[in-house]
Amino acid sequence: MIVSASRRTDIPAFYADWFMNRVQVGYCCVPNPFNPSQVMRVSLKPQDVDVIVFWTRNPLPLVNRLAELDALGYRYYFLFTLTGYPRILEPRAPSPEEAIHAFHVLAQAVGAERVIWRYDPIIVSSLTPFEYHTTNFERLCAALEGSTRRVIISLMDDYKSVAVRLNRLRAQGFSYTAHPETERGFSEMIRSMVTSARNHGIEPVSCAEEVDLTALGVNLGKCIDDELIGRLFGIEVTHQKDPGQRDTCRCVISKDIGVYDTCQHGCVYCYATSSGAKAFEHDPSSPSLIGHYEC
Repeated sequence: MIVSASRRTDIPAFYADWFMNRVQVGYCCVPNPFNPSQVMRVSLKPQDVDVIVFWTRNPLPLVNRLAELDALGYRYYFLFTLTGYPRILEPRAPSPEEAIHAFHVLAQAVGAERVIWRYDPIIVSSLTPFEYHTTNFERLCAALEGSTRRVIISLMDDYKSVAVRLNRLRAQGFSYTAHPETERGFSEMIRSMVTSARNHGIEPVSCAEEVDLTALGVNLGKCIDDELIGRLFGIEVTHQKDPGQRDTCRCVISKDIGVYDTCQHGCVYCYATSSGAKAFEHDPSSPSLIGHYEC
């Protein structure tokens, strides 16, 4: 079994103590996001977990606990989101300087191959036009050289809830392009990003992308990656696509232990968070991330 921790929230940044508590107990409870009366029990015993995939913008609260996971025999790798966007889009995320520092600390602790960089989503807007991404991405590639071997890129999906939040920023002079792939300059931006990544020893791949970027040098990728797991840890895991993800998502099956609306970074474009209000229901001693769901 692959444990995803988590697409729905940032467990390393905000819930590291809860996670380690549940590791010691050996399981956690996960309410169905669409029907909270249905609660799934997920074993966290080392013998039941093939790999843990951590999703984060700030791994530092968990870094000092990784030796405990190692001693218990867990395998894991990190998906580290770092975009460095203006504060209007990422009001409470770590600053680019803080995130780059955390990235280096993590890579030093676990190795560059186990830290996958996510430059995701790519938002083309009045504040972040094509030229912005060309420059910003090159700067981040240079800063992360040697600390990662792969970057996952993806265009922003125009979810209704995300569009509503972004459109509220129009009063501040902000506007965005819902389908930048149709605009002149898009291909040039992607080619420039590919060149920057490769020049710094980083492989660019795509994530759940409806737009075919392969002709521009971006191979198809997956975040929960059976092939990567095989290379990193020498084990065989499921090769079956996760049916719970979008049709364009190539991730293999995993069990996600997060809860929507609990991330506190406040990124305006996040599909998994509206206000983060549920974060205040968190109890580190609970078997579930929020509330006291039993399973």
